[in-house]
Amino acid sequence: MTTRHAEQLSLWDVPDWVRLVGVFDLETTGVDVTGDRIVTAHVGLLDASGLIVRARDWLADPGIPIPEGASAIHGISTEYARANGRPAHEVVSEVVAALRGLLDAGIPVVAYNAPFDFSLLKYESLRHGVPPIENPSPVIDPLVVDKAYDRWRRGKRTLEVVAAHYAVKLDAAHEASADAVAAGRVAQALAERYAPWLPETAHELHTRQVAWARAQAASLTEYFIQIGRLDPDDRLDGRWPIR
Repeated sequence: MTTRHAEQLSLWDVPDWVRLVGVFDLETTGVDVTGDRIVTAHVGLLDASGLIVRARDWLADPGIPIPEGASAIHGISTEYARANGRPAHEVVSEVVAALRGLLDAGIPVVAYNAPFDFSLLKYESLRHGVPPIENPSPVIDPLVVDKAYDRWRRGKRTLEVVAAHYAVKLDAAHEASADAVAAGRVAQALAERYAPWLPETAHELHTRQVAWARAQAASLTEYFIQIGRLDPDDRLDGRWPIR
């Protein structure tokens, strides 16, 4: 972290994007962004104090069985999704439209570990003939920002752990709306804590996250090679916010 940027904020200021942020989260059939499907989704809007201004939730019938491991995490079974979920192509189309509305208005969208949610949504869009969001911007990823400004903090960086670190309440982890709102509030907490070092605009922060994510993936690759978790020729994908 460096403090020598003319565009950085003065002490105690916070960037304007804190005052209105979009939030986005998916719960899915698994972790393969190219092959797994959306089960639940949330897109919402938070004001400067983190209160919910607008929110929409979706439950989809993903069209494939939901593995027991995934159901154990988010609580949605294949039978429940088939009985109560809407057709996947309708859900995908509406989620894309909701996100486009926020991004086209210049409202940053917060997504924790953004490449997962935005990439899976892209492949779902292609699967169902919905024009995908190819280059979402501005996006704010609290996982990337937290690692950039507090690199050496020990411990896991799951949303639950990071939310607790920044005193953000998260009662129903792995429920799309709870995770999305908590991620948005973590982003706002990061903005307050690191205000003197943050760029003024969400678009500039977006640009910096592209480089930060690439560097973080390279560093983690080196570590995994050292401990034998990756082969020397393997590399983690550092593309952000979509792969």
